[in-house]
Formats: sequence, structure tokens, C-alpha cells
Amino acid sequence: MLDTATRNQILADIIGTYATRTALPLLTKTYPAIEMDDAYAIQKAFTDRRIAEGRQVRGYKVGLTSKVMQESMGSTEPDFSAMTDDLFLPEDTPIDCARFFRPLIEIEIAFVMKSALKGPGILPVDVLRATDFVLPAIEIVDFRVGPGPGMTVVDTVADLAACGAAVLGANPVRLEDIDIRNVTGQMIINGKMEHEGKASAVLGNPVTAVAWLANKLGEFGITFEPGQTILTGSFVRAMPVKAGDEVIARFDSGLGDVLTRFA
Repeated sequence: MLDTATRNQILADIIGTYATRTALPLLTKTYPAIEMDDAYAIQKAFTDRRIAEGRQVRGYKVGLTSKVMQESMGSTEPDFSAMTDDLFLPEDTPIDCARFFRPLIEIEIAFVMKSALKGPGILPVDVLRATDFVLPAIEIVDFRVGPGPGMTVVDTVADLAACGAAVLGANPVRLEDIDIRNVTGQMIINGKMEHEGKASAVLGNPVTAVAWLANKLGEFGITFEPGQTILTGSFVRAMPVKAGDEVIARFDSGLGDVLTRFA
């Protein structure tokens, strides 16, 4: 466990990467005593700083939603991060690639909440009742703490769970109208289909990811508020992108496409 001064120094270093444009070395290498509680405290302090600057929490992301990814990062459960309003970018609008460090893209389903939801004790049926609709989404993964050999979930959690931004589609679908487990999604980069997967790759059902997050946030006294958006985790392996790339996340079951371009 780290002391408060060390946590504050890490926070300052992470914030400083936006000016230097240089990612930090792995926190677990620089600070061998760092633990998961430290990582979430640093993440919260970063979010609190953004709120103090006038931003609002618009939603949350869930990561590490497959057993393979959890094992590779030394974790036994998913991770999460709050997302402020500036991390949600408009669809089909060029994104400056230079705003990111090492961007990767993922495709996933986003849940938009209709009513408040707070753990503990949240079950998938509670998520079904509380969800307004779902949307197709692209998540842009990014790293202020540079990935490298030995990287663990502690490194990513402190780094906003490696969240760079998200692009949401504008075609809402009600959960009662689809079998969300069987939704198929394709990642298309520059006209080529790179990966395809099913929503069941996300903890067996994206609804389960939302329930897990509601219960996890309940441990911190946090409630999902109406209108907030939850990114539930990727169907497929993340892929790198560069300036000039066009990315489409294409889903069946009526969800349709969401498109973004990197300038």
C-alpha cells in the first residue's frame, strides 16, 4: 500500500503525460508496493480533478470481461473506470489521432440507464428493468501508463482502465426486442473485416457486466444515475489504429453501424 504523498505524485505524473506526450513506465515496476486499492484511489482522484475542472461523469466502462484477459493481467475479475463527458465523441466526425498515446479500438454494446441502480445485490433482472436502451459503440483504448512486459491490472486501473474515449451509435434498441447474448459484431478497418464475435463473449452476457459493475460501484457508494452510459466490454481483440484509418463497428439484431475516422 502506498502513502498519500506517493499516490498524489502518481496522479500528477499521469496528468503530466498530456503535456509531455510521453507515457509513464509501469507503475508496478516503479512502485512495487502499489496495490489495487491504490490504483482505484488514483483513478478516483483523476476523475475528481476533471469534475473540479467542470466535467461531469457521463458513464462507466467495464474491461477485462473475458477469463483469458483477466488471467493475462493477473486479475480474477473485470476492472472499471468512470468516464467524463469529454471522453464521449460524436459519431462519423474525424478524431485527431494525436490526442491519444497508443490508440487501440474495440467494439461493444453500450447500455443507457433509465433508472438508478446501486449495489450490492444487483441481479441481471434488475439491469433489464433499469435499462432504457442499448447502442452500438466503439471504445478507443489508450495508455498514459505505457504497456510492457509484466503489466498487470493494477497498472491499467490507475490509468482509467486504459480508457481513451468512446463513440456511440445513434440507433437505440430495447433489450426486450433482442437476444443480446447472440448479437454478432464485426470490426471493420478501412473496408476490411478484421474480427467478428458475439456478445456472449462478454461474461456470457453483457447484462451480467452491468450487474457486476453496479455491485462493484456499490462498494464505493456509487449509484448508476438515469441517462448514464455503460460500456460493457469488447467482443473481440483490440486492434491498433493510426491517422487515416476509418473504423466501423457493425452489429446485427437491429443495432446497425457506428463509424469513426482518425485524422
